[in-house]
Amino acid sequence: MKILQVTPRYPPQSGGVETHVAEISEDLVERGHEVVVVTADAGQDGKRRERRNGVSVRRYRGVAPGGAMHVCPQISAAVRRSDADVVHAHNYHSFPLFFAALGAGTSRFVVTTHYHGGSANSLLDRLLSLYRPVGRWAVRRADEVVAVSEWERDQLASDFGVDATVIPNGIDVERFADADPVERERPYLLSVGRLEAYKGVQHLLRAMPELPEYELLVAGSGPYRGELERIAHEEDIEDRVEFLGYVDEEALPGLYAGADVYVTLSEFEAYGMTVAEALAAGTPCVVRDAGALSDWVAAEGVRGLGETDPLTVARAIGSIDGTQPSPTRLVSWQEVTNQLRRVYESP
Repeated sequence: MKILQVTPRYPPQSGGVETHVAEISEDLVERGHEVVVVTADAGQDGKRRERRNGVSVRRYRGVAPGGAMHVCPQISAAVRRSDADVVHAHNYHSFPLFFAALGAGTSRFVVTTHYHGGSANSLLDRLLSLYRPVGRWAVRRADEVVAVSEWERDQLASDFGVDATVIPNGIDVERFADADPVERERPYLLSVGRLEAYKGVQHLLRAMPELPEYELLVAGSGPYRGELERIAHEEDIEDRVEFLGYVDEEALPGLYAGADVYVTLSEFEAYGMTVAEALAAGTPCVVRDAGALSDWVAAEGVRGLGETDPLTVARAIGSIDGTQPSPTRLVSWQEVTNQLRRVYESP
């Protein structure tokens, strides 16, 4: 099969959707399929065409207000010219999915929405509100809609009236389970992800005065870093907080494995990839009981929070530290690809 993957961004850009698309694309290539990725992330000096681990990548330059949405009409023509057997578009929260729907023609059209119902700020909320009529059309135009969590499937049914197939994100369990833990002088908590207000790292920072025995490592970059640094100064915890910035994928497993507790207090997620990575590394998690993170609360080694005040966060961390999580519910990327192939090949 010739399979066209359409996504706002692709590695070396980092993120959950980027990882998802790269993993399934490379696995499909290994199985003998021709895979072309079309993205809207060509920067001023970015390569327009390249081959990464057997995957042909074609990058187009989009307009991305607030670093999101990636308006890129060229994608429609690129999809139309591709003559692909399957067009698989990703991420409802960005315009490339809509442009893929316009260009898909008679190709089998599959959409993985990675839908979480909200956005990072008021500007993006307004843009998403304006986008909803065409976004709804694009999702409903698909031959098959894929959700990465049970929560997302329910949201898609409620908001778009579609019956999605659940295929969760995968993970290389052995890579995280076999990692050598990072060793530091003091025990540490870990947060991983793009630094945006909705990710909730500020709640963890404000809980740190209640947790004097821990340091905090924050892995990731983003526009909210300055405010997070201000909060760390305000709480007088600068000597116990380290902002690591972007962390290479090869270094992440050791960070997870060395942490006493992994914490994510995001307002909305479609899946919660970092929770899966932490559990695979054997690290217990504290999560916000919201969005798809709610699906993780029933897992062994995960504590869910309805509130994010400092005392509640601190007590949850103290109560879960030392718990041994079970990775039994985690799915490999190979199994994800197996399930997607059945979707691709369905009549």
